[in-house]
Amino acid sequence: MKKFRDIAILLLALLLSTQLFANEKVYKLKMATTWGPTLSPLIDTSKNMAKLAEEMSNGRLKIRVDAANKHKAPFGVFDMVKAGQYDIGHSASYYWKGKDINLLPFTSMPFGLTAPEQYAWFYYGGGLELMQKAYSKYGMYSFPGGNTGIQMGGWFRKEIKSLDDLKGLKMRIPGFAGEIMAKVGVEVTNIAPAELFMALERNSIDALEWVGPSMDIKMGFHKVAPFYYTGWHEPASEMQFMVNKDSFNKLPKDLQKILVIAMRVAAYDMYIQDYDLNATAWQDMKKEYPNIQVKTLPKDVMDALKKANKELRVDLSAKNPLLKEILDSQDAYMKKVREWSKMSDYLYLKDNL
Repeated sequence: MKKFRDIAILLLALLLSTQLFANEKVYKLKMATTWGPTLSPLIDTSKNMAKLAEEMSNGRLKIRVDAANKHKAPFGVFDMVKAGQYDIGHSASYYWKGKDINLLPFTSMPFGLTAPEQYAWFYYGGGLELMQKAYSKYGMYSFPGGNTGIQMGGWFRKEIKSLDDLKGLKMRIPGFAGEIMAKVGVEVTNIAPAELFMALERNSIDALEWVGPSMDIKMGFHKVAPFYYTGWHEPASEMQFMVNKDSFNKLPKDLQKILVIAMRVAAYDMYIQDYDLNATAWQDMKKEYPNIQVKTLPKDVMDALKKANKELRVDLSAKNPLLKEILDSQDAYMKKVREWSKMSDYLYLKDNL
């Protein structure tokens, strides 16, 4: 009799726990992305974060991911999250440079931190706190959302042998890097992604910057431009998760923590996923087009770009105190961390290539 009583008590306990779980509120959020439905690994990161959040919360947190083809406003994500039309956005902070220059450095800065260095700055060097300070006025939180690693300097139809070769060169290179290039004589233009290959193929432009092998291979630039230049302008391009503060604060504390953890895990997973995708794509590119030449820009070009970068930063910092605080923080952290990067990664690679 005791045995049956114990079984009955156990079944009752299981029934009650199941009912309690069933009665727990499910929180449904919407996320808008800047990315199309097939743009890996960017869209993958959005979906991975939503999946992680749902799994870790036992289904209590469900996030619907809308790619850009659904909401029709890839560069309207900031405004949609700010307004509460969407609870979360997945994009990149430097897209909002025109809205607020202080948001620019949270993606990447020319000649700045590498991806591991930048992640260390975000989580252990005060970067995350500065990002919240910059986004707070818009009623949003912002968190690292995945890194491409260093982006390549671009595809060029002709070799760049000196600074003179940049004078009058027509190049697609947006953002702050475009301003630097314009300062040294490049005719900078911005063209819609769907039109880039045709523009390069038809000589409407002489060069363009996109991302790196993992995304460049899909665009086909290597088929018409044989010179592939190494990067300088985006050494650690970090995407972002923007979260509407009201939406976040309505979540129970445990779900807030789960959401933050899901974003952090998905972000780092994108970094290592893209590292693998770049390596694989580069092998395929070399096999299909063995005449691709990987080049670094000549010293006089690099010197001119660094000079232009410094002048622009000084000018912008003088006008924007918060931007100066952010850039100073990055510079100070780079001074601290770069010596270790040199001792570890650089010298190891130098001695083993």
